[in-house]
Amino acid sequence: MINDPAAVAEKIGVKKVNKSFGESFVSAMLAGGFIAVAFMFYVTVETGAQSVPWGISKLLGGLAFSLGLILVVICSVDLFTSSVLSIIPLKHGKVKFFNALKNLVVVYSGNFLGALLFVLLIYLSGMYNSAHGGWGETVLKVASHKLHHTFSEAVALGILCNFLVCSAVWMTFASKSVTDKILAVIFPVTMFVASGFEHCVANMFMVPMGIVIRNFASAEFWGETALNADMFSELTVSNFVSSNLIPVTIGNFIGGAVLIGLAFYWISTRTGKATKALES
Repeated sequence: MINDPAAVAEKIGVKKVNKSFGESFVSAMLAGGFIAVAFMFYVTVETGAQSVPWGISKLLGGLAFSLGLILVVICSVDLFTSSVLSIIPLKHGKVKFFNALKNLVVVYSGNFLGALLFVLLIYLSGMYNSAHGGWGETVLKVASHKLHHTFSEAVALGILCNFLVCSAVWMTFASKSVTDKILAVIFPVTMFVASGFEHCVANMFMVPMGIVIRNFASAEFWGETALNADMFSELTVSNFVSSNLIPVTIGNFIGGAVLIGLAFYWISTRTGKATKALES
């Protein structure tokens, strides 16, 4: 017999919201690091794949990136895009609004710091020089692309992304084993990445990584790639925040909290009422 995902979602949501600040923040930093590691894997797979058919290349990159949510789910750490499902215990009156909001702010901040820590580590490691600078070139091109969406496009891409991410997480609530959870995660995450949907925590690594490479890469890197920093002038902190981070975060919240969280909350309340009516 499988777990009741609505009951598991409520139980996990209550537990997440009631964590101490320190526990939530460290857990969120780990989650941000896991997503950053997944994007590193994606970049490595995509680098040098120009001769591979576009769809196959995106499929492989998406499969690589699914490592991030697998690590988050199996290690039970706090990721903003799945933590928005705490709206379920909130609607059931099991947690207070202020506590739920505070938890989301702490988790978001921790995810950001964890992602930025890996930006620093990758820069210090010189990994962006891999494949004769091809690794860093992939980062620059992907990060730059993310800043060319309109505000409404970025919101819509964020909605589509977290609709899939929270669908994957919801399926893990019904899973009984580690293998079940891994299989539940792989395909929704692969689809959102392959399709170019936008994930705010992933972008907390990818775009700052592009900004750091643009501003601090060595002369050898630019010589190897035949690129120059002026080609990526849009990669600035202010542009990242206004053109990507804010609209994508809004979209991720809507896609997860509303399209999945509130939808399944409504279904569970209707199911509960129907069950009580049959029992009476």
